[in-house]
Amino acid sequence: MRKERISSLATQIRGVSYKPSDLHKSLDDGSIIVLRANNIDEGKINFDDVVYVDRGRVSPSQILKRGDVLICASSGSKSLVGKAAQVDFDKECSFGAFCKVVRSKPSFSDYLGLFFQSPRYRREISELAQGANINNIRNEDVDNLELPCYDAKVQAFIVRTLRLVSEIIKKRQKQLRALDELVKARFIEMFGDVHNSKKYPYKAVQTFTKVTSGGTPNRNTPEYWENGTIPWVKTTELQNNILCRTEEYITEKGLNESSAKIVPADTILIAMYGQGKTRGMTAYLQNEAATNQACACIYPSIEVDQKYLWCYFILSYEKLRSMAEGGNQPNLNGNMIKSFPVLLPPKYLQTLFVSFLDQTNHLKSKLRESLTQTETLFNSLMQQYFG
Repeated sequence: MRKERISSLATQIRGVSYKPSDLHKSLDDGSIIVLRANNIDEGKINFDDVVYVDRGRVSPSQILKRGDVLICASSGSKSLVGKAAQVDFDKECSFGAFCKVVRSKPSFSDYLGLFFQSPRYRREISELAQGANINNIRNEDVDNLELPCYDAKVQAFIVRTLRLVSEIIKKRQKQLRALDELVKARFIEMFGDVHNSKKYPYKAVQTFTKVTSGGTPNRNTPEYWENGTIPWVKTTELQNNILCRTEEYITEKGLNESSAKIVPADTILIAMYGQGKTRGMTAYLQNEAATNQACACIYPSIEVDQKYLWCYFILSYEKLRSMAEGGNQPNLNGNMIKSFPVLLPPKYLQTLFVSFLDQTNHLKSKLRESLTQTETLFNSLMQQYFG
């Protein structure tokens, strides 16, 4: 095994700063996708919320190639700068100013792509990122990164092994998505189209329950946070999950001297804003807790089966996101959630649907457990191979 610098294995290409007037939201025959930092998602490239540019404004070097590694080179959040994903498609795309590409020979690209997913890379690059309001990664920061290189046979074995484990992870994720589709199909079978059903009435959320939001105690006041015992939820914890415990806790003083408030168990939380896929994500509170101001809190109601309502909002994810307003970071607000129309069949049918939902959630729990174990194996191998 030897160590090599990235500069000896690959070249870097920085993204272009397109004028806002050059970008548009609709695809036509003369335009191509411009990928941005928000499209780099946990080692994969997603095509949510993309923009387009006329093909004539893109130089050939700015067209992504299969095997390229796309990196977030600038971000206001230090946890996001440096995130990377390998291009595993042939779709014609360019990339924006906050991104850069690392391009190597095809024979080396798969191994290099795996290195950029390693904990070692993320740790080293986060330490190198610098800037006042915006964290940046310089070309020399990437060029000087060292990675272990092996002879061709060993390197090929490492790629095959990690790809195999990665395929198992993808299979589990696909099974989870299939169960989500099964839930949606069952919903449509029982109640009709989620947002255009003729079977039952729609009612605004505010007509049958209470909606509030929370607040964040001052981070510079230690007595609001130190030795806190009150669970405090932020939007990054909303993953369409049942929320049993929180990452942070606040004190009684922090609660009383801020706009934070305790909401009851069985409250549904909806992320009104946040980066990436966060906006529109939900959680179901198992225990009472406080939340930050970006969470809409929908209280339990005797008129509606709360788990039915939660599932309805999960199925409404895209609709919620499409309602958001704003410039660079569109947001939802409390009034949008209060006035959101919900399909309300008779409560006994809601409960019947929830019984089916509980069965699928049990299966999903087993699959998530298997997924977690496989992800642990993958991370262990990454540590073994890349250090």
